Formats: sequence, C-alpha cells, structure tokens
Amino acid sequence: MAISSSAMALFLFLLLCFSFFSLSHSLRGFFIDCGSTSPTTHGGRTWQSDDGFVFSGINKNVTGPVLDPTLSTVRSFPRVLNRKFCYVVRPVFRTRRYMVRTTYYYGGVNGLDSPPVFDQIVDGTVWSIVNTTEDYALGLTSYYEGIFEAKARTMTVCIGSNMYTDSDPFLSALEVVTLENSLYNTTDFNNYGLRLVARHSFGYNGSNLRHPDDQFDRFWQPFGNSSGNVTSRTVSASGIWNLPPSKIFETELKTDKLEPLELNWPPISLPGPESNFTYYIALYFANDHASSSDNLRVFNISVNGIKYYGDLNASSAGHVVFASQWPLHGLTNITLTPSPLSKLGPLINGGELFHLVSLGERTHAKDVVNLERVKESLKNPPPDWNGDPCFPHEYRWTGITCSGGSRNRVVTLNLTNMDLSGSLSPSIANLTALSGIWLGNNSLSGTIPDLSPLKLLEIVHLQDNNFSGEIPLSLGNIPRLRELFLYNNNLAGEVPQSLLNKQLNLRIFPGNHLLAPPPPA
Repeated sequence: MAISSSAMALFLFLLLCFSFFSLSHSLRGFFIDCGSTSPTTHGGRTWQSDDGFVFSGINKNVTGPVLDPTLSTVRSFPRVLNRKFCYVVRPVFRTRRYMVRTTYYYGGVNGLDSPPVFDQIVDGTVWSIVNTTEDYALGLTSYYEGIFEAKARTMTVCIGSNMYTDSDPFLSALEVVTLENSLYNTTDFNNYGLRLVARHSFGYNGSNLRHPDDQFDRFWQPFGNSSGNVTSRTVSASGIWNLPPSKIFETELKTDKLEPLELNWPPISLPGPESNFTYYIALYFANDHASSSDNLRVFNISVNGIKYYGDLNASSAGHVVFASQWPLHGLTNITLTPSPLSKLGPLINGGELFHLVSLGERTHAKDVVNLERVKESLKNPPPDWNGDPCFPHEYRWTGITCSGGSRNRVVTLNLTNMDLSGSLSPSIANLTALSGIWLGNNSLSGTIPDLSPLKLLEIVHLQDNNFSGEIPLSLGNIPRLRELFLYNNNLAGEVPQSLLNKQLNLRIFPGNHLLAPPPPA
C-alpha cells in the first residue's frame, strides 16, 4: 500500500557520518533527589536536595531496601483535583533543548498497596499520565523521559492529581539534562515535545547503556538475543545528529543470508488509530564488515509494510535513518529486505521511538512575569502558583481566570479568604486585561498601588485587610470601575472627590480612619 509523503506529513532523512560535531562527555544539567534534605554523590554525579526547586509538598522516606539512594525518599504532594505542584528549574537557556527525566518508586509511602495514578506536566503541557502500578508490583522503578525546548529562563515540571488519583502523588527524582542543538533537530520544537516510547540497543543483553557511554545519560535498553559476537570496531557517532553512543554499534541483530530480517519493535502495542498519534523514529546501522564490494549490505526498510527507506548501503561509518512524523498504532513490524546489489544480509544496531506531544498554549509572557512579581510580594501565596498560570486549562492557578484566544490573558484574580499576608505589588497594574480583583478577607498590608493602568477593571474588593495610607486618587481615573470595596482596613485621609462623583458602588466604611466625605455637589 502506498501512502504519499504529504499525506503522512513525513520527513525522512539519511545521515552519513561526517565528523563535524565535537563530542563533550561532561554531563550538564540539574539532578534533583526529591525529598532529600542534603546533597548526595553517587552514580558519578552530585544530586541536589529539592529545597530550592519546589515550594510545596512534604518529604517522605521509603521503607525497605532500595537499589539506588535517590529512591529512598520522595516528595509527596497533596491530592487536590486539578491542582498542580511544580519544580521550578532555573536558569535554563531559552531555545535550548533539554532532556527531562522523572523517576518514580512508590515504596508504599501512602500506606496503600498500589501507587497513585496522576499527571505530569512540563510548562503548560500535560506530558503524560504516570502509572507505575505494573512496575511497582514487579519491584521495579519507573521512569519517563521527554525532550523539550526551553521557552523562557525557567522550566517547570509539575505533578497534578486527575480524576483517577486515589492517594497523594509523588516524585522520586528529577533530571533536566542539557542537550546539543543537533539532537532530534528535525522536530518542530516550537509546537511539539518528544515523549520517549522506546530506546534500544539491538543484539545487546547487558544492563542499560547510559553515561558515560551515552554523553547525555540517555538509557539504551537491551533488545533481542545477542549474537554472541560483540565486535571490537569503533564507530564514531560524532557526525550522526542524535549523537548515539558508539557502543550500540558493537552489537546488532543481523542475518548474513540474503533474506529479509524482521523484528517487532517496539516491544509494546501502541495506542489505536483513533488516537491519531504520530511518532519520531530513528534507526541506527553500521556494517560489521569493512566497506568493500564483497561486503555490501544494501537493503530496503519498511515499517508495517510501508516503504520507509530504499537501498540503504550500510557502511562501517554508521548511519541513522529517521522520520520526524510517522503514524503508528498497535504492534509495529520493521522489515529489512536485501536488495539485488547486496552481498550480505541486513542488520540493525539500535532504535529510538518518540511520541510527538503537541505543546499546549502558553499564558501571555507579560502576565506571567507580573503574576510572579505579585506572588513574590505575598508571604504565603497559593501553593500551586508555579508553572504556567493558565495552562493546562484544567490546572490553571488557584484564583485566576483566563481569556483564551490568541493572547491568553489573565482576566480576573480572586483570592478572597485565602489567609494571605504581605503586600500588593504595584506590578498588579501591569496585568492590563484584568476586569476584576477580589482580595478581601486576608491580612494584606501596605499601601494600595496605583491601578489606573487597568482600563478594563470593573470590580475591586480589598475589604477586610490591613491596607494603610490614603485612598489613591488614581482609582477615580479607571473608566469602567463600578464597584469598590475598601471597608475594614487602616486607610486614612480624605475620600477622593473623583470617586464620589462616579456612578460607583463604593463601600469604605466601617473600619477606616477617613475624614467624612464632603456632601454631594
């Protein structure tokens, strides 16, 4: 069956090995031991405690033995439906690509036999559902990996309770690793992230390949029966854009007979056709014989019977053949069929498969910056005020509503009766799409900032707080203001005439020290 490249949104490339990238084996990034109270060193790196990255949740200790010290503690978050709790990783470099890996080992920390199911979120996008039930029943650790581009100077990795969450969600470890710009560079990272489905070294039967073999500490799992013939050849991967570890080219699945080689990979069934998922596929090849006319390995590659690449001449230099968007569902069959030119049968060394995750929308950058400044002025802001304020929609920050549309502005702020203290930042006046502010019945103090830039503002409730100073004259310059509640504060001075002349529901008494308002003109 033939499918046109336009119908499949297919981008297919063959990359030969030219040495134009430099390799750097130093692992750079953030390595966070969730729930730990002090730094630890193991696995060849220093793991930081999570105190400086997260501002909610509690530390819990896992009872019983663990294979890795990072699994001995978790950060546990309250189970509150559609509330996200975030790790804020900074600084990161805008437009730089990062590998994000989350690790989970339940260890019975909630007192239940089975671990909870919940969402994990990167910035404003639900990245995946975390379900570690099967792994935990087998005594295994679960990890999730994705590739994302930083959109600002921070990245947020968040945990959120969904309708299936039956106990407190948790996180054991978080890694955010800096990647080279060449990796997965045909992906449109403005609109997509990559969620790892499978990454395997074929014909290898040892433990996971990782750092220092893989300079970015990607995990390459063993796949297929070993041929028992581990070659000593060294393939330089420096010219292959994804920079796979050279060690994956030491083993392979192959046949020296001139017959097709078939493998069912990945070893899981993918979601059905109704999902409309597309995938990034990268397959790696290197001939285990020196290149010569007598040792040609030339073959065609098909995926589920559809031509993927034709007449690949696998040399000892190494190749990757990849597609940026390829539809898959169910079980996947890869067939390598020798061409008439081939002297040897086909082989394959490794493969990576990612699900393309459509990135969610983002809150207008100006609103994000100014909400952060408002948060900084509060001594006890809502614990979920991290990550993107408006997205995902079901996980927007407590107390805000958003406009939607192309600009995604914050349009109301309602933190009534939230036991807030601190002051109200002047930056609130930069949230220029606000139509309503409700901050009543808290313990906010200081002066009321100038709100006159908020031309769409209709309602301001600041009653039952500890605001002091005078009522700003500028409040009378807000054209749409129709309701202003300031009673039960510590305000003094005169009531601005501009407020008394407006068609305004004005409530300033009792509880202030204001001079009696002048009689109506």
